[in-house]
Amino acid sequence: MTAQHAVFGHPITHSRSPFIHAAFAQAEGIALQYRAIDADLETFPAALQAFFADGGRAANVTLPLKEAAFALCASHGHAAQRAGAVNTLIWREQHWHGENTDGSGLVRDLTSRHGLDLRGCRVLLLGAGGAARGVAPALLDAGIDELVVANRTASRADALVDAMGEPGRVISAYWEALDEQGDFEIILNATSAAHGATPPPKLPSSLVNSRTSAVDLNYGAAAVPFLAWANAAGCRKQIDGLGMLVEQAAEAFHLWHGRHPDTEPVYAQLRAQLL
Repeated sequence: MTAQHAVFGHPITHSRSPFIHAAFAQAEGIALQYRAIDADLETFPAALQAFFADGGRAANVTLPLKEAAFALCASHGHAAQRAGAVNTLIWREQHWHGENTDGSGLVRDLTSRHGLDLRGCRVLLLGAGGAARGVAPALLDAGIDELVVANRTASRADALVDAMGEPGRVISAYWEALDEQGDFEIILNATSAAHGATPPPKLPSSLVNSRTSAVDLNYGAAAVPFLAWANAAGCRKQIDGLGMLVEQAAEAFHLWHGRHPDTEPVYAQLRAQLL
């Protein structure tokens, strides 16, 4: 029987997840149907129920639904529990179980594909939504020295900092006062500003030192504004979120099927499509 899978989000037509999981399934010899379902915060619960009624038992969740997905799950994996956000759903023991593979996918991409050593780094995390919550715990577990969280709504940054439970190591900063924060080895954009009509606020070049790498969790056109700033500011590396997308999908695939697919062929195909 063909397994029913889906990715939920809004907007969702741009999603590469159906392609990625179809490629993984073909390589691993698994029969799988994977589709994209457009759902916003209001329609997501009903859309998930309809997916379940149609035989769906495993799914991914993207913007803006990761925190809503957490609330719909009766149990959570460690990474999801710590993040308060879910990007992977599994039907288990008569309920939805939530996992979060964003952080492990990001760390795997940065360290294995791009050769970054995260240990001892000072990291600036821009944004405090579901994407930021998904990657913050994994960055801390990877051995970074300090995580500074900045969000245009300061209370959201404070809430993320509180959720991490490491005062002194994880702190919040006012976006308007980023020029007072010194420099960072990694500047990570986890905002969704490029997906909407409002451009991201201008960042000061004082955030950059000779070792700074800029990382955007977005990819394609959505990553262009931040990475253009990073190039102009002199960041040593400019990395988009395509590799993270593939790696977090591989982690989800492993949770569902017990196999970890080879990610390089799929990453190479997607990178060629973006050129």
